[in-house]
Amino acid sequence: MNFSTSKRPHETPYERLKALGITLPEAPPPIANFVTHVQEGKLLFLSGQGPSETDGRQHIGKVGADVTVEQAYAHARLTGVNLIAVMHAALGDLSRVRRLVKLFGMVNAVPDFADHPAVINGCSDLMVDVFGPAGAHARSAIGQGSLPGQITVEIEAIVAID
Repeated sequence: MNFSTSKRPHETPYERLKALGITLPEAPPPIANFVTHVQEGKLLFLSGQGPSETDGRQHIGKVGADVTVEQAYAHARLTGVNLIAVMHAALGDLSRVRRLVKLFGMVNAVPDFADHPAVINGCSDLMVDVFGPAGAHARSAIGQGSLPGQITVEIEAIVAID
């Protein structure tokens, strides 16, 4: 597992995002009656995010039918960017992230699809690239018969903070 995007171990998450060519969008608003995050003590619980572009367009479809694993990996990575945007909005500074504790990834897949981990790796790889060793996390990756709006992936996170 690659724990750094650079040879400079003391880079901030913002410097790593810049090196990756990622500009954080505004945190996507909730789509129903819930909040994007809840802080309880030193834990930040992030509601599920999906593959929303900055213009509001969402990536939709069934992985294993009309969406490839490679496309869904990119959608999971985009979902990771949205999760990081929520972290930034909640914390004001991504340097407060002590550790990514857990990701829970859901894939809108055909019934016989079996490569859920490869899809959710899009988000997991991003978290390690942005947060280094603190981005390594426990994770679940499961298939679903459908997701809200038929989005391809939805991912939620638990983050330990300072």
